[in-house]
Amino acid sequence: MTIQFDKYQGAGNDFVILDNRSGNYTELSNVQIALLCDRHKGIGADGLILIQADSESDFYMQYFNSDGNESTLCGNGGRCAVAFAHDKKIIKKSTTFSAVDGLHTAIYNSPLEVKLEMNEVAKFSKSGTAIVTDTGSPHYVQLVDDVDRIDVQKEGAAVRYADAFKPGGLNVNFVQKEDATHYKIRTYERGVEGETLACGTGTVAAALAMHYTKESANSTELNFKALGGNLTVTFEETEGRYYTIFLIGPATFVFSGSIEL
Repeated sequence: MTIQFDKYQGAGNDFVILDNRSGNYTELSNVQIALLCDRHKGIGADGLILIQADSESDFYMQYFNSDGNESTLCGNGGRCAVAFAHDKKIIKKSTTFSAVDGLHTAIYNSPLEVKLEMNEVAKFSKSGTAIVTDTGSPHYVQLVDDVDRIDVQKEGAAVRYADAFKPGGLNVNFVQKEDATHYKIRTYERGVEGETLACGTGTVAAALAMHYTKESANSTELNFKALGGNLTVTFEETEGRYYTIFLIGPATFVFSGSIEL
């Protein structure tokens, strides 16, 4: 099988994207998807996205982690899917598309600014000093003094595989506050089983957690510096319910090509 692919990245979070509206790649196995994402033997990516035809929206975004397994929502992947759809003329500037957690609206302003609206969030719990919430994917958010000194692989894996979060586990975010509206973030992602250069749903979880714990001084626009780039989260909040949540940042084309499986 010959695979025609495009690769996109959002703040360093990179994805192989396949246009599957004609159903050409429906039979891809988990092993094949993992091979495509392999950085040594394949194209290399944090995940793979299939752009599927959808009767209720402009397209359906099906997301697979780099281990080959279908996963929950990927925020930066969603923004990259929007950029791909724009470049392929599937959409114009604005879109409504479907994902595993329902419908999303998005706006493509430029490769440097793609805005993805996330679903409402109203549930938060504490795990020690950390906040646990779900922004389309489950996340653990821990505020730390110096994020650069964290062993993300070791400490992230310890939380991801902790008994308290079995069987599915979760993603683990370490956040350093610079001021009320500026933060640094590093994320251990399940399915990748390691640190990624950025995580969209993790950044949203961190933003809401900082507001929920009053670290943000009630600001509803927070800026995050990830290893791979900068992301902004805006939202509205009423009595602990967060809505009109937007994940904002770059989503750029890297390269395209073909690979034989």
